Amino acid sequence: MADAITDAKEALTSMLGKLGFEIQLEIEGAPGHETLNIVTDQSSLILGKNGDRLDDIQYLVNRIVRKSHPDAPRFRIDCEGYRAQQEQRVADKAIKLADKVKESGRELWMNPMNSYHRRLVHNALIDDPEIETISEDTDSRNKKILIRLK
Repeated sequence: MADAITDAKEALTSMLGKLGFEIQLEIEGAPGHETLNIVTDQSSLILGKNGDRLDDIQYLVNRIVRKSHPDAPRFRIDCEGYRAQQEQRVADKAIKLADKVKESGRELWMNPMNSYHRRLVHNALIDDPEIETISEDTDSRNKKILIRLK
């Protein structure tokens, strides 16, 4: 029986291959926290608008793997390092906004974002003793974050 990472690579390669993409996969990260990074000259087609297609691919690969390996870790799918760059941009923006809050003394709201990006913002500012972050209290999947002085 194949292990979960092998099944994830096979599912991803097969799925994209049947869609006509020529790809190479690079496995990054420690065991149990692997990222499957897609290397291709067709990255814009795989990414979609704001990475939405990449999110869908990641969701499908993880669903496929969980059928055979219910206890498998959730695999992260990236394309040409897009997610890593996006995560850094989110963290940098949060830090920049926190600096503005410190300068002006006025709280600021960030645009609505999914739970993963909200966690990135909270983590980027968690060690700042002057700033606190609060996710808005709604039932919406995408929520705003309030950045304010403690």
